[in-house]
Order: sequence, then structure tokens, then C-alpha cells
Amino acid sequence: MIDTATIRIEKTAQSRINELDETNIPFGQLYSDHMFMADYVNGEWKDLRITPYQNISISPANTTLHYAITIFEGLKAYRNEAGEIIIFRPQANAQRLNISAERMCIPEVPEDLFMDALTELIKLDSSWVPSAPNTSLYIRPFVFGTDEYIGIRPSQNFRFMIITCPVGAYYSKPVNVKIETKFSRAFEGGTGFAKAGGNYAASLYPARLAQQQGFDQLIWTDGKTHEYVEESGTMNLVFIIDGKLMTAPTSGTILKGITRDSVLTIAKEWGIEVIEKPLAVKEIVEAAKAGRLQEAFGVGTAATIAPIGKIGFEDETFELPSPENWTISKRILDELNAIRTGKKEDTHGWTYKV
Repeated sequence: MIDTATIRIEKTAQSRINELDETNIPFGQLYSDHMFMADYVNGEWKDLRITPYQNISISPANTTLHYAITIFEGLKAYRNEAGEIIIFRPQANAQRLNISAERMCIPEVPEDLFMDALTELIKLDSSWVPSAPNTSLYIRPFVFGTDEYIGIRPSQNFRFMIITCPVGAYYSKPVNVKIETKFSRAFEGGTGFAKAGGNYAASLYPARLAQQQGFDQLIWTDGKTHEYVEESGTMNLVFIIDGKLMTAPTSGTILKGITRDSVLTIAKEWGIEVIEKPLAVKEIVEAAKAGRLQEAFGVGTAATIAPIGKIGFEDETFELPSPENWTISKRILDELNAIRTGKKEDTHGWTYKV
């Protein structure tokens, strides 16, 4: 049993809060004053501490540098109209972190450790939670192997950390995406369902090629046939076809998105027909050609809901109706924002008040 009451706190001598301009927050570039750390040694998590945000020292033989033994999560904290701080669905992130941990031979991070560390860190850096519209505090928990060992085996020692950064909108305009039919992100039996660092590293080169063609992101397809849509680089995908909300089911190759689950839950409660099934590329393309693809958007913590403006497939590009005229995704986004900022009652138990 971990005594999370023993979290040691070392406060920074000089806050950098004056660097925060809520009207102009670059995503993922300005970090809050403090960070949390704990070390896994001899089979247990020890030395729980919050320190000033700073660089860390690791061995050149660090196992993670060579073998990518690392997992992470992403969640957000918001400031409500009363000035209180609300974190959206942190327990779900704690659970998903441990699903990733099991796949990557990383020890479980107990939920009480995750939640207590998160709470104490956000309390200490509460001034970093912005209040301007469309802003939040992005929270990045992660775990990595710390063995000093060049050899392929599970690490025996680990570090669990949490860092935070104030953020504005991840995407400032609708994204243009390309359906990828050559490169693969994940295969059944692989690590596609885990938030493992190597998954994202492997996606960078195909994404760069797409960006050179004028696209912002890829729509990944199944690794075996490339006939079915899976997810995008940073988001799960949702399509509105003939008024029905359609998305691929989460699986061994698709991350079980927390925002995705929230979107589907709200849509079902409103009586919108929700269809979770393998989505054929052919079906999406035919719906786009016929004008039946009314909305397409990515859902994820960073972007929340990111409208898709154009979809590229082979030598064709399909332009979707202007997001200004969309109804379903905009309505769901407004609902999520209202719940996360306390403007509307949370009937799902999704919000956690710090």
C-alpha cells in the first residue's frame, strides 16, 4: 500500500506565471512551475515528490532511449465560472494508463497514486489553469523505464511523472486529412490500442509525406488490407452519414478514446443513431461523392472535436460542407464544454473538482 500522504513538495523559488498570456498560448511549449515524480524500485513506487519543473538526468544506456519502453496519457483541467478547477475524467485516464502498462511490461500505477499526485500538482500550480475561452491546462502523465542496460528485456526500474502546460486550441481551423493506403500504424496483436511512444514515432514519416501534399493529418486504415478506416494521428474519427453517427469500434489497433466515449454517450442520450462498425474506405468515399457525408471530425483530448474540411483519397480530394453549417458535432462540443466548465450539471460523474 502506497502512502500518498507522503508526497514531498519542493516549491520553486521563482514562478514563471508572468510568461503566461491567456490571449496567445502556444500548444505544448510553455510548462507550469512544477512536476511530479515517483520511482519504481525493488517492486514498489517510492520517493513521491513534486519539484520545480526542470530537466532530468538519465544514463546514455537508459533502456527507454534504446527500446521505447514508455507510455503516456493526456487529459485537461478547466476553470469554471466560479473559478474552481475541474479535471475531465481523470479516473478513465488512470485506467487506460494501466492498460498500456500491461502491454508494455510496465508496472501498474495505482489509481490512488495517480489521483493524489495529480491533485497535489494541480493545487500547487492552480494559477496556471487559464480561464479564457477555449483554453485549459493540458496534463501529461507518463512512465518510462530507467534501467541502465543495453539489452532487450523488460525494464526493472521505472519513473512515473506528470507535467502540465496551459494550452489554447490544438487546431485553429478545419483539418485536411488523407486516407493512408500504403503505410500502416498498427496490426492486430500489436500495440495500437496502447498509448505507447513508439506508435507515434512510427507514424511521423507517413504524416510528413502527407503534409508535403497539403494535408494536416492521416486517416489510418487497417494494416492488412487498407480497406477499413481506423483512426487519425491524434484522434479517433467520427462520420455523420445520412444523419447517423458512425465510427469504427475500438480494437487491438484503435485507441479507446475517452473523448470518443463521451461523444458517443451524449449522442445516444439525445436519440442520435450511433453505429459502431468496421467502416470501409469505399463507404466513406461513396458517401462523400454523393453528398451524404454531412460531417466528419476527429475526437481526442488535445483537439476535443476537430472538424475535417477535406478528405484526400488516391488522386481525389473531397470537400465537406462548411463546419459553420454542421449541427451534430457543434451541439455535442457545446455540451462537452458546458459539462467541463461547470455550466451544466454533470450527470455522468465525469468531472473531478480539485
